[in-house]
Amino acid sequence: MKRYASLSLDLDNQWSYMKTHGDPGWQSHPSYLDTVVPRILGFLAARKLTITFFIVGQDAALPKNRAALASISAAGHEIGNHSFRHEPWLHLYTAEELDQELRQAEDAIEAATGARPRGFRGPGFSLSEETLETLCRRGYDYDATVFPNLLNPLARAYLFSTSKLTDEEKRQRSALFGTWKDAFRPVRPFQWRLSGGKLLEIPVTTLPMFKVPMHLSYLIYLAKFSRVTARAYLRFALAACRLTGTQPSILLHPLDFMGGEDCPPLAFFPGMDVERGRKLEIVSELFDILVADRELVTMGEHARRADATRDGLPTLTPVFPT
Repeated sequence: MKRYASLSLDLDNQWSYMKTHGDPGWQSHPSYLDTVVPRILGFLAARKLTITFFIVGQDAALPKNRAALASISAAGHEIGNHSFRHEPWLHLYTAEELDQELRQAEDAIEAATGARPRGFRGPGFSLSEETLETLCRRGYDYDATVFPNLLNPLARAYLFSTSKLTDEEKRQRSALFGTWKDAFRPVRPFQWRLSGGKLLEIPVTTLPMFKVPMHLSYLIYLAKFSRVTARAYLRFALAACRLTGTQPSILLHPLDFMGGEDCPPLAFFPGMDVERGRKLEIVSELFDILVADRELVTMGEHARRADATRDGLPTLTPVFPT
């Protein structure tokens, strides 16, 4: 089988990071989209790559962001749904709240980009059985929320340690980035067995067998200490994917293309102490490895190829902590 990997970018905005971190001022929805979106599109265009952007509905609903978001679909990229309010406690929503959240995001995203999303990723990897049932009822082609990463609880602990969240806010965010149980879900695509049918899941790929991250932000963090190590780690991860027959789904974020000077309020985020020019050099090196090893496709194309082998995909019954 020809080797490929899907690329997706969660277009989390400045306000959404501040909201998750518990920082004041997020309610005015400060945005860096006008700065970072042209930078990302230029980077991808130079490599003739088309990827998937998961867009937050609240950003699409604000007129100040619409030109930047429209430019994404105009450049031919796939548009996905990343919720409306970007609340990593989405798994606590009722069925009615979930339906409203998804519909509101779909309408705003379609109005801004001209494309109605067919794929979804929960904010902060928040997922529940009710979310999956709602996606199935609303006719989504795939979910891409599962993040089988053993380091998820450590990432959550780090964020809590850098924040001023109250105990109640920490409880609300207790599943942020996923739980230990999530780490034992498959790395490769599978199907959820739901009351309304089956829904394809394309997990964010972690290192097969070891279940540790291989997404771009993690590699950039490694490169802070050694760019040689970061490149070697990515090559090892891709080799492990070849060995296990895994066609990886690789996650990007806007901050992967931004230096600390671009957004000082987000200095708490790992890697945001790296100067922009150096970070973009690191990202270019990592992309060179990806391009040399794989055909790079959108999440939608990944879903189509996985769907062609649907009969051979594992089927799981959703079980989540109450």
